[in-house]
Amino acid sequence: MKAEFTVTGGSTLRCRSWRQEALLRLLENVLAVGEDPDNLVVYAALGKAARDWPSHDAIVHALKTMTEDYTLIIQSGKPIGLLKTHEKAPLVIMANCNMVGQWAKAEIFYELEKKGLICWGGLTAGDWQYIGSQGVIQGTYEIFNQIAARYFNHDLTGRFILTAGLGGMGGSQPLAGFMANAATLVVEVDEERIDKRMKIGYLQQKATDLDQALALIREAQAAKKAISVGLLGNAADVYPELLKRNIIPDIVTDQTAAHDLVYGYVPAGLSKEEILNLRKTDQKTLMAASLASIKKHVTAMVGFQKQGSIVFDNGNLIRTHAYNAGVHNAFDIPIFTEAFLRPLFCRAIGPFRWIALSNDPNDIAIIDNYILTHFSENKTVTNWINLAKKYIPFEGLPARIAWLGHLERTRLALAVNEMVAKGVLKAPIAFTRDHLDAGAMAHPNIMTENLKDGSDAIADWPLINAMVNCSSQADLVAIHSGGGGYSGYMTSAGVTVIADGTEQAKERLQLSMTNDTSLGVMRYADAGYPEALDEVVKKKINYISLV
Repeated sequence: MKAEFTVTGGSTLRCRSWRQEALLRLLENVLAVGEDPDNLVVYAALGKAARDWPSHDAIVHALKTMTEDYTLIIQSGKPIGLLKTHEKAPLVIMANCNMVGQWAKAEIFYELEKKGLICWGGLTAGDWQYIGSQGVIQGTYEIFNQIAARYFNHDLTGRFILTAGLGGMGGSQPLAGFMANAATLVVEVDEERIDKRMKIGYLQQKATDLDQALALIREAQAAKKAISVGLLGNAADVYPELLKRNIIPDIVTDQTAAHDLVYGYVPAGLSKEEILNLRKTDQKTLMAASLASIKKHVTAMVGFQKQGSIVFDNGNLIRTHAYNAGVHNAFDIPIFTEAFLRPLFCRAIGPFRWIALSNDPNDIAIIDNYILTHFSENKTVTNWINLAKKYIPFEGLPARIAWLGHLERTRLALAVNEMVAKGVLKAPIAFTRDHLDAGAMAHPNIMTENLKDGSDAIADWPLINAMVNCSSQADLVAIHSGGGGYSGYMTSAGVTVIADGTEQAKERLQLSMTNDTSLGVMRYADAGYPEALDEVVKKKINYISLV
């Protein structure tokens, strides 16, 4: 067992400059807020911050001793070496879980992982960008708001949301539903996870049987009050039972760890002990049990859809596995990105994040107030900032997320860098974003499903994104693959830039923030989306059109 995981704050540096210190604090932070930090797991069963503890310790040593004219190379969570570059080059370049297409299969990943040759970086786990559940809360809230606007006259008051999963990602759902004024029922197999979400304020009520849970939901609906209820049970049992009773929620989704049939998804009908044993002795049998359970789970979701529920896949590959298990109409359920968020991504509006390296919440409060004053024209963002200030507890280093778009990110980052320079903030700020962002992800069953030009499966864009961010002097750049059972379903890119108040940081932020979002708009303009082509004209982006 490792020692208790804590985050470092204050102005004392253990590294040779703030750039390296910032990345070290971000590594510490993802473990402090992680689901299983003793095993370096940040979220999603196997999303790891480093391959193993010797790798972690070597990364820490490198960050503490390297100078700014070197670049640390990391391969699937293992540090490989330091290369002499220059002070404008990234400090860290990493690639996680990238497998050659012919071998990009779950069973081969597990073999390589057991041999200690690879690890899955998730999205923001392996490159130290995870800020706790807040990031997913904001994205889930944005989805619910889009649904409210399209189907429920901008109001989810009295509406019933059914979902499942209270892990590192799914734990965001009850609070997002509550903030959207809905009555939200979340099914979870692990009672400890229910208790954890209640303890940190993300979940209001706990129920141990379905009737108790439904009574709480109905009472809240009748009173037009928001509520979140965690039900101890398995979604593969609960969803079909609700459909059998003809109880039809207004909105249905799922955020169990269905992407992983071995270490993530928990099939119905097996005890915890049986599952743990099968993970060690017979993974094929466990995968088959998970597929059988997912088949029941998604069949019920399709049934809700036929009865009028707004049903969507929340990005955990559950439809893909259901289809493979024989649910041939699984893809009648739309993916959340295509259904609700694509018009935003066309303008490079997505999940942008900043983290207070001081570990002082007041630094985030100062930036919150700056946004409320200087971004007052963006009602979506100011509404979120006010809600976040009221409802979102910080986990680890204080941080904030907001869906800012092209040039807005640059504008905020430069203003914050100036605040650091003037001493308004106690320490530098790290800027980053989710990998699920405009030009940063190719995933034909999530981000790029059903693109207008049919380019769903082309992975060039996130690779270009990473190279652009290297060229733009970002501090950390990552390329990740994996997703569907840790096989080759997805390729994505991550970026982190440190606002340390220097003129050099100003240049890094100006280039990285602007070029990152410019490429995002170009990606959708190239696919033929009118919103992106409009953004090209309005923001004078140098997109080369061949039409």
